[in-house]
Amino acid sequence: MSEERAQKALSRMGFGSRREIEQWIEQGQVKINGEVIQLGAKVKDGDRAEFKGKRIVIRAPKAEVRVLVYNKPVGEVSSRKDEEGRKTVFDHLPKITNSRWVSIGRLDINTSGLLLFTNNGELANRMMHPSNEIEREYAVRVRGEVTLEKLKQLKKGVELEDGMAHFDDIADVGGEGSNHWYHVVLREGRNREVRRLWEAVDVTVSRLIRVRYGAIHLPKNLRQGKTVDLEQAEVKQLMESVGLKLDEQAIRKEQDKRRKSRVFKARGR
Repeated sequence: MSEERAQKALSRMGFGSRREIEQWIEQGQVKINGEVIQLGAKVKDGDRAEFKGKRIVIRAPKAEVRVLVYNKPVGEVSSRKDEEGRKTVFDHLPKITNSRWVSIGRLDINTSGLLLFTNNGELANRMMHPSNEIEREYAVRVRGEVTLEKLKQLKKGVELEDGMAHFDDIADVGGEGSNHWYHVVLREGRNREVRRLWEAVDVTVSRLIRVRYGAIHLPKNLRQGKTVDLEQAEVKQLMESVGLKLDEQAIRKEQDKRRKSRVFKARGR
């Protein structure tokens, strides 16, 4: 691995956005091999980093970018660890070496459905950045009177405690009484935004499922608590949508190296 800037390496490994890590460095909170570093410092494979109570080893970037689709059940929190001992979305993810899974966005404990994970921190940061305005689509079961005027208001915008918000699209998908469903689309990920928008027009959300994030849809045959890897063609499309490039040649070399390693191990048995 050639040297790269510390903030880029730590962001790539999923420990924060590049800007966040730059701020930690400026505040003197990042050490490399025991020494406090300045902004612009570079790191290489095997260097030891300390920051925000963490101690990690810098690893060279993996050429193969993975993206997992996870069907989150209600009752799991989206944090890596939970002080109350509740189950987290990370409990069911496959193990990964020399990297870690980074969540692309979050879902609150009472929301189920599509959650994406990747081993590429830069991809995660770009997917979540407000400037990219990536659509999120939710299936919503509501209780309360939904009038045409309320739907118009939700699309035009309502004032929440953290500013104006609106749905980009609302589709009535049927049902009666307390089992009436809508599909809603928005382009930001504020905390409990879908629920708060409906509550602002005196309608209660009784069930909320994320069914799409950008171009990625929740597979109908993916059971809750299970994951599936995106195909490399889908990963490539996802990366290109946020201005990143997939190094396909390096991926093939990495895959060939793994195949040869398995062959040698098999012959040595």
